[in-house]
Amino acid sequence: MRNKNSRIPYILAALLFMASIFYSLPYYVSKPGLAKELEPIITVENGYEEEGSFMLTTVRMGRANIYTYLLAKFGKYQEIYSVDEVLGKGESEKEYNTKQMHMMEGSKSSAIEAAYKKAGIPVEYRYKGVYIMGIAPGMPAEGKLETGDMLLKADGKRLQSRDQLLNYLNSKTAGNEVTLTFSRKGKEKNVSLQLESFKDDPNKAGIGIYLVDDIDIIVKPKVKVKTDEIGGPSAGLMFALEIYNQLTEDDLTKGYKIAGTGTLSEGIVGPIGGIEQKIVAADKAGAEIFFAPNEEGAKDSNYRAALKTGKDIKTKMKIVPVDSFDEAVDYLEKLKPKKRKR
Repeated sequence: MRNKNSRIPYILAALLFMASIFYSLPYYVSKPGLAKELEPIITVENGYEEEGSFMLTTVRMGRANIYTYLLAKFGKYQEIYSVDEVLGKGESEKEYNTKQMHMMEGSKSSAIEAAYKKAGIPVEYRYKGVYIMGIAPGMPAEGKLETGDMLLKADGKRLQSRDQLLNYLNSKTAGNEVTLTFSRKGKEKNVSLQLESFKDDPNKAGIGIYLVDDIDIIVKPKVKVKTDEIGGPSAGLMFALEIYNQLTEDDLTKGYKIAGTGTLSEGIVGPIGGIEQKIVAADKAGAEIFFAPNEEGAKDSNYRAALKTGKDIKTKMKIVPVDSFDEAVDYLEKLKPKKRKR
């Protein structure tokens, strides 16, 4: 009997530990992810090889349980966010992940555009449709349309842009009906929705959808970018550097391991979240140079936060501020080649 009773505390402890793992809290935890070499991920047809490497840095984020919450609470370079800070109002995790994956697609397109134009190679565009990035709760689209749907027509008329659809909807009033043709998982469908007034602006009516244009970029030589389950827009700068390096004969890496982060839009580098965690990830991966968004020298810029983190972890990485893709290329072109060990 004593032996059986003596096991009870251990059984309870095991049950509590299991519960701490599987019971989700209303929080998310982010922590340093990985720094991945981009050469295996990006392939330019007949592209040039490189001696060093460009690296994509990531942040790992997941729903918190008791165990991960406590680790983040008392650990370093881990952040805790409430559900409301991560998900939009009425947004599901599936919708959030879909949005992140689409942002990654936009990041690829911006990078391809910047790299090919820098290399003096023509770029063509093919319009695919209007992509739904989110659904407003309580509005007509809820339950009828989903994040990730591609809108193709409005009342039978082929859509040419997001603005065209918005202008068409703005021309209508509450009570009017619109029939939308959309694609979901490769299947075309139709849905008729009656416009309603917005609660925060009763003078305007709509169906409650957040939209972006979905455009394919067509280039020669062809380029493939395999990102698997990586989401978000922060890889734009590093994608562009890797693509451009494969397009041009001179190797920009000069034998160095080069990491970095930053969104890219029309060649301009924008700020991202989790810069501190990305510095930690790059340092662990042995990066020697790190490009950080400078935000035109703002006091609270990603670059300044990266410097602070670098000093704290005593990194040997050279942290370089950039405001544009051209600046990053100029820096690398002037960089002295790394001396080879003999």
